[in-house]
Amino acid sequence: MTYVFYDTETTGTNTAFDQILQFGAIRTDEAFRELERFEMRCRILQHVVPSPGAMRVTGVTAEQLDDPTLPSHYQMVRQIRNKVLEWSPAVFIGHNSLGFDEPLLRQAFYKTLSEPYLTNSHGNGRTDTLRLLQAAVLLKPNAFIIPHGDNGRPSFKLDRLSPANGFSHDNAHDAMADVEATIHMCRLLAEQTPDLWWRGLQLSRKSKVSEFLAVHELFAMTDFYFGRSYSWYVAPIGPNPVNSSELFVLDLTNDPQELLRLTDTELKSAIRRRPKPVRSLKMNAAPVLWPIKEAPTLLRETSPDLAELRSRAKQLRDDEGIRKRLLDLILDAREPFQTSEHLEEQIYDGFASRADSLAMERFHQADWADRLAVLQDLADPRYKGLGQRLIYSEAPEVLPDDMRFRFDEAVARRLVNNEGSVPWLTLSKAIEEGQDLLATAVGSDAELLKGHMARFNRQVDWAGRFLN
Repeated sequence: MTYVFYDTETTGTNTAFDQILQFGAIRTDEAFRELERFEMRCRILQHVVPSPGAMRVTGVTAEQLDDPTLPSHYQMVRQIRNKVLEWSPAVFIGHNSLGFDEPLLRQAFYKTLSEPYLTNSHGNGRTDTLRLLQAAVLLKPNAFIIPHGDNGRPSFKLDRLSPANGFSHDNAHDAMADVEATIHMCRLLAEQTPDLWWRGLQLSRKSKVSEFLAVHELFAMTDFYFGRSYSWYVAPIGPNPVNSSELFVLDLTNDPQELLRLTDTELKSAIRRRPKPVRSLKMNAAPVLWPIKEAPTLLRETSPDLAELRSRAKQLRDDEGIRKRLLDLILDAREPFQTSEHLEEQIYDGFASRADSLAMERFHQADWADRLAVLQDLADPRYKGLGQRLIYSEAPEVLPDDMRFRFDEAVARRLVNNEGSVPWLTLSKAIEEGQDLLATAVGSDAELLKGHMARFNRQVDWAGRFLN
């Protein structure tokens, strides 16, 4: 087995609408010995507005965003895609990657007409050191030094955590430096909590989670919200019929017999209360699961005794009626899925058909002058729209004049957008953010922010030519 540790630096924190500017990855063997490393930076996309705060943290200047010597976003993502496939199968590991880097990487693949789910297909698994370290503290509280953040609470941020545990993290928020810090923390995890590290690797693949569930009809589950951990003894209710990667489980502090006596109205109300009696387990998102005898000490001390837990799990397993009622009411209580008008937020609206996947491969192999014609073979309008956007970004000169002008106008409207609230960062919001930061910035920080403010103003002038 090999590991791929990776990190991204981005234009901001919106995983749907921001973009990757830097990608760094190191492939190692099971002993964390480096086998190969890969790093790339790219230019910013025309329609993306960078957050001044993010640029201040990463140190990316306005000049770097438009550096003509750097590859385009499309060129970078295609090389990342090729490297991921070359390194597969492996376990892909990052710090807070499941919550941030993974969604950004999927978006990057999707927006460039590539298969989005590369890190958990092709035999690959994925896990997250943030979740593993939070779980490790439950098992062995003194194994790691957990620093405190500015709010006085324990902080698992990599730039604080790794220096506190012996890593010289002088270049924090550089992708490759963050990768090296992540490897350091994983070495400590493997040394201090080897069983947890091994289980985290095992549960990095959906197939292994299924094997765990087949063996354990009663188990402990841990999840993390706003930096705090919560654990429950649970038993399976059943899978989501429209998403096989989601399993619903019952918190066994709830007695199935008591739930069975409730009317449907009462049971629906009970499902909505907090703490939630029914929880969602994402089988393809490296869940933190424990055999009952290895559960965190605090959970064992505050839960019903083991005999009662086993009895409740058996009742749930044996009573198909209560499981079906719970499943039906859970799904009925969920908000119906709403399709977004924005291409970025349509990534999960469905998988590409085989025919569309083949057409997208032809798109990548064709000359830019021929790619607009290839897009006519796509049945899914999402990919047609994304493909046209790619041609506009990479080779606008091959587009018909009227189409190129429509894209210019659309980008201008997106950058400025004075028509109401939108989910992406606009120039006016960025300028306001930059002004707030400049009020207290000094030295190199102030110079960096001034450079971005000047770039924003140039973009405002450019957009004005199309909108006035």
